[in-house]
Amino acid sequence: MKKIAIIGCGISGMTAAHRLKNHYEVELFEKDSKPGGLIKCDLVDGNLYHMVGGHVFNSKRQDVLDWFWKFFDREAEFTLSTRNAVAFMGKPIGYPIENHLYQMNDITINNVINDLLDLSLNKNDEPKNFEEFLKKKFGNTLYEEYFKPYNEKIWKKDLTKVPLSWLEGKLPMPKIEEIFYNNIKKEKETKMVHSTFFYPKNNGSQFLADRLAEGLHINLNEGVESLSRNSDTNKWMINSQKEFDMVIFSGNIKFLPSILENDFLDEYQESIEALDFHGTTSVLCEIDINDYSWIYLPDISFDAHRIICTGNFSKKNNSKEGILSATIEFTDFISIEDIHQQLKKIPFTPKYIDHRYTKYTYPIQDTTTRELISKIKKITEEKELYLTGRFAEWEYYNMDAAIGAALDLTRTMNSEN
Repeated sequence: MKKIAIIGCGISGMTAAHRLKNHYEVELFEKDSKPGGLIKCDLVDGNLYHMVGGHVFNSKRQDVLDWFWKFFDREAEFTLSTRNAVAFMGKPIGYPIENHLYQMNDITINNVINDLLDLSLNKNDEPKNFEEFLKKKFGNTLYEEYFKPYNEKIWKKDLTKVPLSWLEGKLPMPKIEEIFYNNIKKEKETKMVHSTFFYPKNNGSQFLADRLAEGLHINLNEGVESLSRNSDTNKWMINSQKEFDMVIFSGNIKFLPSILENDFLDEYQESIEALDFHGTTSVLCEIDINDYSWIYLPDISFDAHRIICTGNFSKKNNSKEGILSATIEFTDFISIEDIHQQLKKIPFTPKYIDHRYTKYTYPIQDTTTRELISKIKKITEEKELYLTGRFAEWEYYNMDAAIGAALDLTRTMNSEN
């Protein structure tokens, strides 16, 4: 059997490992003490803590669904929930916001109606960036009151500089007549991939990571410090000790040039270093009892952009009956002193339990990013070094999209070898 090393034991690396382990000898390297990458969870004072996001599962790709459910008992181990998200704008407004205009005040309703009628009568050119898309899809009122402040909180970026290609598949695409119809009929949104979602009854997304880790050869607490290509044998060496025929890199591409002891990415090093990103400070809190799943926060009087009510995903996520745990997310680093000041302003009376800062959570693309990554992948794949994963490919993947990308890669690898 040929030997494959997989660097990174997140959802992408473990998906690839399972897909290849019957045809190759596969070994994973993970610098952390447990598997999971961005989907890892901790237990804090009896509350399950999603340190980055609130990871749930569903997919529109049948191959992803088929692959995923081979590892789990859907009926016994998961609950199926309907997404109950709101935007808090002085009061909770149903999400997606354009379907819940009837919950807004009369002035806003009239302004949005006029915006939408103007848009229907004046056909505009195709939008060239994120700001133009939002204005041409929803009008100026919704843009100014919700979409602009909310997205600027997350991305901390001029929305005219955000390319639409980066957010492809994640943007709402309702027609104007659908917005009116959904408000008149008070229809629920069912087209989004996570309008319904599966969530483990116990231990959240760490349960997913731990189950997927079973049956794999994983070296925990073993980061990769060096990766070298022997030109004589065409083999890869991990940390100058272990030899492999192929390598899958599912870590952060920013760290790849520093561990490569060959020079074939040198001309791209400066471009890789310039790739833009954001981190997340997530704050585990106890909050007022509610029945929401996500609460979006466009209010510019505080910096947090959303509350993820993970305690509602499973009652076992809470330390005891009668309390509700949640994570409140801030883009990039925020100090403990600022956290406590911010919590005083945020709705639902959050009470601090713990917090973590994760430096890399959101890769941000510009108009040249995909071309850059494509060139790099072409070079590395010629040397049997493959990239997959959110930060390896610099793509804004959800969990199911990361699984899908790993399935696509391994399908190609199996056919080629």
